[in-house]
Amino acid sequence: MAFLIKKLVRTGILLALVSASAPAYSATASDLFADGNRLFRDDLYWAALLRFSEAAEAGMDTPLLHYNTGIAHYKAGQHVRARESLTKAATYGPLSAIAHYNLGLNAYRLGEYDEALTWLRHAANQEERKDISRLARRAIRLFEEEQATLDPIMIVQADVAEREREHTNLDFRLRTGVGMDDNVFRTPSEPYIDFSDPNTPLVVPVVQSGMYVPVSLLAKYQVNSFENEGFFGAYRFGGRFYQDEVLNNADEYMQEVAFGSEFGSRTEEGETRVYSAFKIAQHEENYYDPDNGNERIVNGVDISDRMNYLRYGPEFWGRKRVGRYTFGFRAIGRLYNYDDVIEVPEYDHEYWLIGLTSQINLSESALLRMNADYYTRRYGDRPSFELDGTQPLGNPTVRYDYLLFNVEARQRVTRSFWFGLGYSRTQRDDRHVGYNNYIRDEYALRLNLRLGQRFRLEATGRFMNYNYENAFAFHEPTQGRKLMDQTVGSVLASFAMTDHFDLVAEFFYRETTSNDTRLAYDRTQAVLSLRWAP
Repeated sequence: MAFLIKKLVRTGILLALVSASAPAYSATASDLFADGNRLFRDDLYWAALLRFSEAAEAGMDTPLLHYNTGIAHYKAGQHVRARESLTKAATYGPLSAIAHYNLGLNAYRLGEYDEALTWLRHAANQEERKDISRLARRAIRLFEEEQATLDPIMIVQADVAEREREHTNLDFRLRTGVGMDDNVFRTPSEPYIDFSDPNTPLVVPVVQSGMYVPVSLLAKYQVNSFENEGFFGAYRFGGRFYQDEVLNNADEYMQEVAFGSEFGSRTEEGETRVYSAFKIAQHEENYYDPDNGNERIVNGVDISDRMNYLRYGPEFWGRKRVGRYTFGFRAIGRLYNYDDVIEVPEYDHEYWLIGLTSQINLSESALLRMNADYYTRRYGDRPSFELDGTQPLGNPTVRYDYLLFNVEARQRVTRSFWFGLGYSRTQRDDRHVGYNNYIRDEYALRLNLRLGQRFRLEATGRFMNYNYENAFAFHEPTQGRKLMDQTVGSVLASFAMTDHFDLVAEFFYRETTSNDTRLAYDRTQAVLSLRWAP
């Protein structure tokens, strides 16, 4: 009889574990559920049961979880427990037919033939799933003929995804807290002589520290109009607000509105995702003197609004996974419109990017990811530099072209710990005479640790070396070729207090070293915040 069922499968009935995008009760639960489905497809039923159990402990309590748990118990030979889980799933309308069918097969395995026929007749007499009805009738006939046993069938993934999917969905996320910043204005740590000024004055910077309130908010409304595609509108806000009025020049915020669509399709063979959106953003930031935090003044004119801008443009990305391989692309177009100021050139410019990505899962615990990006910034008003470090106003406007290559390897050491190593090279081409050309080499280390179901620790360290071909420190030939390195580190620890609230602690460190001492500084930030998500 198992042979007959498998023959039916090959003629059109898909045997696939339910892995539809059910509403997740937490990011952890959703991840565990997805991992359990993956393990099941690899015939690792006991491992899949462990993940399903962990997903339940993390707060998930959905019919899909009960159904998949029941099927995994069946495949592991635990038929009493399979009956328990499948009975729970059978109370959910879209799953009732397939659950009744598999309850019948499970009862048959237990030797309870009368109960098996009862469940199968429930499945045969329903009208919603004609395919299940046909299989149930055939199973009844085979049972009555006292043939061999049956294998359970798994529900069609796309069908359940459509049934489970809500037509509309509102996602709202909020995070706020308190932070400490030991160098608010990115001020140089040591006194220096400003060789860019003909008078070569001695500058004694004043490093200032203070408390601030970080705020981030996301609201997204999605309409799932088609089987695999939905349309959305989203609003995002992020800002940092210092509590001391003396530090208010460092306040900044950004707000963005996006409209677009998301397409997602998943089968046993792989996954396809496509995202497209048009985004409009407003950014508010004061243009201050890093040496003292005061507004910038040029020829007696306040130009502190110089860094405020409006940004808008389209964004696309797509990803296709086939087996162990994943391929993707992305394209971004943006126009930056800065506030008009007098006395100095504006920063208005165009930004265009096109990129390719690829990933290969080397094993169950290791992957290799690569990407290549080409992007360009084309300014409308800023004049280009000459090779002697001067910037004549009549020069062609600045155009920088970038080419980036990145490779990252990740290795999972245990179920709860993985680390990654990355390297990237960015080449910038100054299209006028090459004064601001550079090559940047970046080395990265990432660690991710999860302890239990509630605590997660993430750490990242990066080192960047800038190799300038022609630029001078202070744009002054007597100071030699410009040198610059950057070291960046961050640690994030989160604790899930409830299904909706996380306590998050973050630490950031950045150090820039350069023979252009105007740019050399170090900065440390620490943040304690509360994060809410549905």
